[in-house]
Amino acid sequence: MTYHFLTLLLLPFFLVQGLYVRRVTPQLPEPIGTRAGVTGTGPSIRLLIIGDSAAAGVGVDSQDQALLGQLVASLSASHRVTWKLQAFTGDASTEVLARLEAEGRETFDVVVVSVGVNDVTGRTRNIAWACNLQKLIDTLSNDFNAQQIYLSCLPPMHVFPALPQPLRWWLGQRAHQLNAIMADVADSNNQCTMVNAPFPIEKHYIADDGFHPGAPAYALWGRHMAELISAAATDSRRQPATADTTINGDT
Repeated sequence: MTYHFLTLLLLPFFLVQGLYVRRVTPQLPEPIGTRAGVTGTGPSIRLLIIGDSAAAGVGVDSQDQALLGQLVASLSASHRVTWKLQAFTGDASTEVLARLEAEGRETFDVVVVSVGVNDVTGRTRNIAWACNLQKLIDTLSNDFNAQQIYLSCLPPMHVFPALPQPLRWWLGQRAHQLNAIMADVADSNNQCTMVNAPFPIEKHYIADDGFHPGAPAYALWGRHMAELISAAATDSRRQPATADTTINGDT
């Protein structure tokens, strides 16, 4: 109740603060580097990363330092990883879904999704947010044959240095609300897991713009995701095969 009351009361002020943040915050580019490839030896994992600027690696100079590079480096120590990145700065859940639906059909064992910050700043409604997440999951499962889908939770926007108060508090509250909806959606889909990477609330984990992850955050995020994916892959290989079962992503 307090959140909605303050939203109505202070919305003009929040809008002014938002315009100020856009004007003074450095616009960091997406990092350079290859967005698709194959590396490593061992059991096969076909990996897709989709989403927003965090998925794209904004905040570091190269994809090797970003989520993609850190995750692939960790997984390729024990797996043959076929990987692809489809992520773009500014995309909210609607844009991520539209890009996915426009893609040529491929098969991926694992999909990592990072989305939501632009839904917070763009004021996506609860129903639209839940619907977009479910459509993402359905599309990935039905059209891309994804066996494991990892939804990365929204970051702690209430501690972003680039955001002044009370805008920081307001956006942080909204991020918390979208995370709760994401958790409900993930719980209702067996192949889906919501991931909360344990980022320390420390300044050096945030990029120079005060908004995106820095290299230490991407390294922690990538290692955490690799541990989850590797554990799930190991459990899958332990399952007894049946006549119509796919083993290790190979048909």
